[in-house]
Amino acid sequence: MTGSSGANTGSVGGSGRLERDGEKASVVFRRLLRHPINDVWAAITDPVQLESWGMVRVTREEAQGGRVEMAYANGVHATGRVLEWSPPRVYEYEWNLPPGPNLPDGEASVVRWELSPVEEGTLVVLTHRRLSRQTAEVFVRGLTAFLARLAAFMDGTPMPDPPWGSGSVEPGHAG
Repeated sequence: MTGSSGANTGSVGGSGRLERDGEKASVVFRRLLRHPINDVWAAITDPVQLESWGMVRVTREEAQGGRVEMAYANGVHATGRVLEWSPPRVYEYEWNLPPGPNLPDGEASVVRWELSPVEEGTLVVLTHRRLSRQTAEVFVRGLTAFLARLAAFMDGTPMPDPPWGSGSVEPGHAG
């Protein structure tokens, strides 16, 4: 795999790292949130909190093998199964999209949230792997906005508007 260039690529708070592997790719982000691990876990797994900052409605069975459905405001509907549910450390799930006009082959990818307690709060590592290169190149920019919204939500400060609100490409609409 080859990564993208940039001095802060993949660093805590830096831009995401794009890793290419043939026609597939992964994006990896690291963030330090100055909150206890249980609070961060709740923010990324509680459907009410997730809808507030992530702009997605989630229905999920909270166990390995459980079903996950994500409905985004832009009409994208992702489905999958929980691959790992280890509160408050690891949440991994499939993120699958059916074929459509912008994604003729759909997506069959995996999202993994890894939380580690550190002295300053919680280190969050978000990895979205097995994406089409086309989608990964959009998501490496778009996920930065989602993580900024997560941080602001947790800090109780105004959340930034997502970049796709100003005519940019929306998540799930790569291309």
